[in-house]
Amino acid sequence: MSQGSTVLLEKRGDVAVVTLNRPDNANVLNLQMGRDLLAVVTACQQDVALRAVVLTGAGKHFCFGGDLRGMLTAGGATDAWLRELTTDLHQSIVGLVRLDAPVIAAVNGTAAGAGVGLVAMADLAVCGEGSKFSLAYTGVALTPDGGTSFFLPQILGNKRALELMLTNRPLSAADALGWGFVNQVVPDAEVLDAALQLASRLAAGPRQAQGSVKRLVAHAGGALEAHLALESETIARQSISAEGQEGMKAFLEKRKPTFA
Repeated sequence: MSQGSTVLLEKRGDVAVVTLNRPDNANVLNLQMGRDLLAVVTACQQDVALRAVVLTGAGKHFCFGGDLRGMLTAGGATDAWLRELTTDLHQSIVGLVRLDAPVIAAVNGTAAGAGVGLVAMADLAVCGEGSKFSLAYTGVALTPDGGTSFFLPQILGNKRALELMLTNRPLSAADALGWGFVNQVVPDAEVLDAALQLASRLAAGPRQAQGSVKRLVAHAGGALEAHLALESETIARQSISAEGQEGMKAFLEKRKPTFA
């Protein structure tokens, strides 16, 4: 296992376990985590023996999305901060989507914001009975990133995707299963084990055929890279707008935002 990083990579035979590793901060994505995730995904791409990937979060939660405090401490360079983060995050997502190896999200606790995107981009997803999913972007006057506006309409349909993005209603584990967002719901303590069992089953399968199936499905979805570039630019511009700044500050100050 690679240690001392905000993202850990552990090989269990021909299965890679990728762990978001900022448990004291609900695994929120900062610039270092973006860099570390891309480095880990690059290592997975270079591993010719890799046959499945499990993506999970350390601690109680999968990922709360982007680090709002980090964005605001960038001062007037919030947009540059977001462009850097989303560049690494989106390259990581493309790398995982393009892998021959199936990618399984093992969702512990809550996935919010870009954390939802990391679940959505995975080929399969397992979550705990207590898991929740929340887009949260417009709640702080931001726009989706992490592939959420690309993958969710494909998985859920436009109406349900827009409902989650515009109202920020949380999606329970039961609803996520019913809506087709996750494949399996298990007791909270069994999430990683269930994902590893599924990964082992897939790892024993025909790698080339599985990779070809992934590419066919990805092709049906359209131009992923172009859409991710649009997401990155849109959230960067929105972050330096008056309502974007107000939304983020209000969230961190635990007050209701005032939008003009």
